[in-house]
Amino acid sequence: MNDQLLTSGLALWQWRSAAQRAALSARIPVTEVDWLLQEVAGLDRLSLRLGSFKNLPEIQLQIPLHDLDRLWQRRIHDRLPVQYIAGATPWRQFKLAVSPAVLIPRPETECLIDIAVSAAQKSEKHDELGHWADLGTGSGAIAIGLAQAMPQATIHAVDCSAAALAVARQNAQALGYAHRIQFYQGSWWEPLEFLKGQLSGIVSNPPYIPSELVPQLQPEVALHEPWLALNGGADGLDCIRHLIATSAVYLRPGGIWLIEMMAGQAEVVATLLQNHGSYGNIKIHPDLAGIERFALAYRSNEG
Repeated sequence: MNDQLLTSGLALWQWRSAAQRAALSARIPVTEVDWLLQEVAGLDRLSLRLGSFKNLPEIQLQIPLHDLDRLWQRRIHDRLPVQYIAGATPWRQFKLAVSPAVLIPRPETECLIDIAVSAAQKSEKHDELGHWADLGTGSGAIAIGLAQAMPQATIHAVDCSAAALAVARQNAQALGYAHRIQFYQGSWWEPLEFLKGQLSGIVSNPPYIPSELVPQLQPEVALHEPWLALNGGADGLDCIRHLIATSAVYLRPGGIWLIEMMAGQAEVVATLLQNHGSYGNIKIHPDLAGIERFALAYRSNEG
């Protein structure tokens, strides 16, 4: 066993106290310290709350304490997201590995899975079956969520980043869905030419932030998350326009088109879908905060 990965309960308790003080001074949620210790030290909430771990002679860490402290200093001074320090984030019922190669999955994106399942159940062909695509898969969150919620479906996950796909494959393997998800490197639909006209649904959380707003996002996002996954062009709609323009030929009649978007984009996206002529039954769904966040449409029989 690597002795650098062992520390005393007292040393970790002292580190935690200092980290909490630093978080308060930097206006970072103090709760992040204990969440991080649950991840890297395997401590439970009760022992953290009571401080009883202080009396343990040895605690095994996933990374040496000096590395943990160095990363926490980056959290304070560089606004490095705590999820990247832990290398993990909770999403739906999963724990997903994350790295700076992928966008950190957000709680609101969880709603995409529920909307997709509900839409599939309402479809005349009950489209939980068949082939589904997750375009711009990143960490693989949506693909894994679909695989879990639709046991009969085959999921096709695409990303242009090899580093992102490595994280997605790692997550699928760790969570037991590697046999249900096919991964492809490429731009949007390009690797899926062989599935034209066969898709039951496409789900995507594409880049949708207007270019000039990306640097103005909170520093945790603007400085550390991949701009490729954020930057949606001048008005934020470049990728969404592309998905509207290209998806219809891949969807079978009645197939589901579902994306996440930014607040304020719903009306334009609905109009773009309507004007394309290949989509019908267009609906806008709010997220849990009531923001119009998701656009849903069905491939029409004509167009």
